Amino acid sequence: MKLYFASCIGLFAVAAAKRVVVDWDLSYISIDRDGHSQRRAISVNGKLPIPPILATIGDTVELNVHNGLDRPTTIHAHGLFQTNNTHMDGPAMITQCGIPPGDSFTYMYKLENRGSYWIHGHQAHEISDGLRAAFIINDKPNEHPYQYDEDYLLTFEDWFKEEFADRMYQTLNPKESFPPPHGYASGLINGVNGNVTQELKFHPGKTYRIRLVNMGDLNSFQFSLPGHDMQVIEADGEYSVPYITDGIDIAPAQRYSVLVKAHDTDAYNYHFNATMHANFIPASPGLTPRVYTGNIEYNKNSPYQDTRAFYEKPDFKWLNDIEMEALDGQPAMIPTRNVYQDIGNKLYNTGQHLDHINNITFAMPNVPTLFTALSMGSLAMDPRVYGPQTNAVVLNYGEIVELTINSPAQLPHPIHRHGLTFQIVEYGPASTPFPIPEKFQNIPVRNALAAPMRRDTMSIPEYSYIKVRFRAVSAINILHCHYSVHAAIGMDMVFIEGPDVLQKTLRVPEKMYEMCRKQGIPTTGNAAGNKGFDFTGLPTAPALADLPNALALADQPNAPALADQPNSGPPQTHLNSFFLKFTCLLAYFLHFY
Repeated sequence: MKLYFASCIGLFAVAAAKRVVVDWDLSYISIDRDGHSQRRAISVNGKLPIPPILATIGDTVELNVHNGLDRPTTIHAHGLFQTNNTHMDGPAMITQCGIPPGDSFTYMYKLENRGSYWIHGHQAHEISDGLRAAFIINDKPNEHPYQYDEDYLLTFEDWFKEEFADRMYQTLNPKESFPPPHGYASGLINGVNGNVTQELKFHPGKTYRIRLVNMGDLNSFQFSLPGHDMQVIEADGEYSVPYITDGIDIAPAQRYSVLVKAHDTDAYNYHFNATMHANFIPASPGLTPRVYTGNIEYNKNSPYQDTRAFYEKPDFKWLNDIEMEALDGQPAMIPTRNVYQDIGNKLYNTGQHLDHINNITFAMPNVPTLFTALSMGSLAMDPRVYGPQTNAVVLNYGEIVELTINSPAQLPHPIHRHGLTFQIVEYGPASTPFPIPEKFQNIPVRNALAAPMRRDTMSIPEYSYIKVRFRAVSAINILHCHYSVHAAIGMDMVFIEGPDVLQKTLRVPEKMYEMCRKQGIPTTGNAAGNKGFDFTGLPTAPALADLPNALALADQPNAPALADQPNSGPPQTHLNSFFLKFTCLLAYFLHFY
């Protein structure tokens, strides 16, 4: 069995070696990826798209990274379990200092899990600038739970004409309206314009595994293959009981594998569909959503089947992960601890709209969180030492946690938890004191089946909550929204898991401390680099905007409403400032009630 990366010339055989060595030299290039705009991007070894990393479960991948950029960088292997290896997870100032410009660092990944993953930059949100690639971990020979003849990989990306730093400037500028004017991305499939992706070749009677990996920054992709049955067998690296569906809506950072049985004849060719969309961005013809089609070729001389009726059938079925079951049959874990989180966006006294988890907008500590956990002795069990904006929750090793995330907003959130997978156990209607738009009312409570599906990236629907369960390990695991803009403006928190165990078992390479020292970053102490609870030197955390500030903003032309207001719609104008003052006042009292 071989894996085909459909847009690349040639064939990639799954690596058989126990140690897979990959060399990445990061540099900037100027490139037109979508056929519409030339811009600066991040390349690996002078190439973009970056070739996928291919290995087998049980291998060790040695990733040698040389940073040829003008700023520090880190790399995160998204979805890989990091047992006794949390220092290799990659999020900047959480588990390491960035690799300084001109320096090099080697990541060592012990491949414990199999499936479809990806790997990307985790400092300055370099995903958006091209630093992202698929990471496929194959089963060992003769250990595949499903049989198939060939293996295709389709990666999906959204590509903006602006660099991420430019988009962030507009988002954080308090003189600009919020949200800023929508930018419209182009869709890339296997690194090229989605409408010129290389065809997938099918042969009559064969069975194909198609891996679907959304490496996007903001947009989801709806995938369908008219004229064929799709059986979903994997979500985020975890095998599932076969789940038959017509379409899959793949949120940023999510992955799926489907099995497709080819027809017995090559009389017709077919198209697959990948529609890039962000439901919270108003539809604009030709800009969003964008529809991309690729070819399923049985015979180059055969006509293409007309499949328009496929999309019109009344029983069209979209995948719903609460209906999936884990193939290994593991039942729902019984929680020993409950953690509750509210997520959203609010106006702060800086004049900026920032995202939050439980009213805390995330900011990086002065000391990498892992190094605080390793150096603070018994105080490492106290969440306060990690700083007021790290939003830390300390868990005991082995605790079974039920995490409830409440999202009273009219946009979905793809939330990723580093380090391991969790069970999806329940969805339901969000709790909010504000009116909910009619189309989001009466959302039902949906519970998992006997063996809840596990995954590492949840997609919380509009005006909904989700409940997931996981077992705490000994690690530092960040949880964040995988919309890059949302993570950048504060929708992040950190689970400090078994820090007392970490202190006894983890040994961090000297090179990691050296990279910190080169940048003047302390490697011991609390979040500020001090003893105990002395946080002198940490930036002052922004506070929620007070009432006079909110009313003053309401008097400004193009002033925004408080972002937690449902149906806030486009930026408000001076003409309805009276209504805005009223809603600011209402929000103020409800918040402090």
